[in-house]
Amino acid sequence: MQITDTHNHLYVEAFDDDRSEVVQRAIDKGVDRFFLPAIDSTYTDSMLSLQREYPDHIYLMAGLHPTHVKENMEEELAHVAQNLKRYKYYAIGEIGIDLYWDDTFIKKQRLAFKRQIQMAKEYELPIVIHSRDSFDEIIPILQEEEDEKLRGIFHCFTGSYEQAQTAIGLNMMLGIGGVVTFKNGGLDKFLGRIDLKHIVLETDAPYLAPTPYRGKRNEPAYLANILQKMSEIYNIPEEEIAARTTENSKRIFGI
Repeated sequence: MQITDTHNHLYVEAFDDDRSEVVQRAIDKGVDRFFLPAIDSTYTDSMLSLQREYPDHIYLMAGLHPTHVKENMEEELAHVAQNLKRYKYYAIGEIGIDLYWDDTFIKKQRLAFKRQIQMAKEYELPIVIHSRDSFDEIIPILQEEEDEKLRGIFHCFTGSYEQAQTAIGLNMMLGIGGVVTFKNGGLDKFLGRIDLKHIVLETDAPYLAPTPYRGKRNEPAYLANILQKMSEIYNIPEEEIAARTTENSKRIFGI
């Protein structure tokens, strides 16, 4: 069984002590591809190093995370633009707007989001969207930028059925992770009504570990727990969920 983790941060400090073991545990569980979203320029070297170490498994994204949009936004966006010319990337992400942690730089967040969408179109890449407490801020920007080149993933989708339909209508897939296993997560109430062709799986490791690891460090091997819950929701075998969501990931990332 081949599973794809479309969103994790294997390069961050949380994995410094046992990164190779974490990767191997995931591979042993059938996780064959790991898509790594960017945060900011300080992590670029570690991302590239990890990709060189696991060239058959690691796929990189370029971008500036909304919580890292600060006074130096222009320098960071220039770094993204420069790297897109130098290295192979499979998406622009994670990008978007975050109103959960801090809205000090909300204007810059909107601007950075729009400009990175435009970069994605230039390179014909999908976008991977961070939308914590900001779905209603993000949709108008996507509508403004909507054309035949706009496509992507709503990372860590935790919205309503109606919001899911809005996202899908804008040529976006839904990234489903550990929240689907939470007792009061809410996704299990309607997810089965959404065609599986619109869904990819993710962990967001080291964050948002699924039940029964909730509150602990997440890792890509725990995608197995998400897969199990998805099998229950859709009432089809785990192997089929894995195969179909992996095919979705190949389609959206152009593999």
